[in-house]
Amino acid sequence: MAGLEGGGQPRGHGRVDAARWSPAVEDERALKALELFGNPTEGEIQLPSRPESAAGARRLAQVVVLRQWGLSPRIAEDVVLLVSELVGNAVRHTGARAFGLRMRRPRGRIRVEVRDPSRALPCLLPVQGTDLSGRGLFLVDKLSDRWGVDLLPRGKTTWFEMRVTDR
Repeated sequence: MAGLEGGGQPRGHGRVDAARWSPAVEDERALKALELFGNPTEGEIQLPSRPESAAGARRLAQVVVLRQWGLSPRIAEDVVLLVSELVGNAVRHTGARAFGLRMRRPRGRIRVEVRDPSRALPCLLPVQGTDLSGRGLFLVDKLSDRWGVDLLPRGKTTWFEMRVTDR
């Protein structure tokens, strides 16, 4: 989300600036995030609902997409950006103490889910070129193939899916 603080915040034209994203440094940080929070492909992991958790979620997404799933850096950039947007919304708008992150790879696609205890639905707002915030779901809508919200008895799961080529 615009305004979230933390290392490796995506900037520019909806892509991560490659010059700022050092794979060696990020791999080390990502592996530490895996140790600290767990692997979001093995089940939902819990992260504290703080702005700095966006950086941890981005690192987890990066290591899963690049190392575990062996997908392209371009897909990783999009997934990292969209994870950051969903996490930012969960942190900023729900008032929760924690949120859940899960990443799955059904055949031919990837699915990322962020669960929080709020039943308030996110809103896809029209975006103007001068807007400084409110672009999160706009980016999710433009970069993912599908996205949605599943209401739960206590909260919701906001998710996106992207098609990928299976090797």
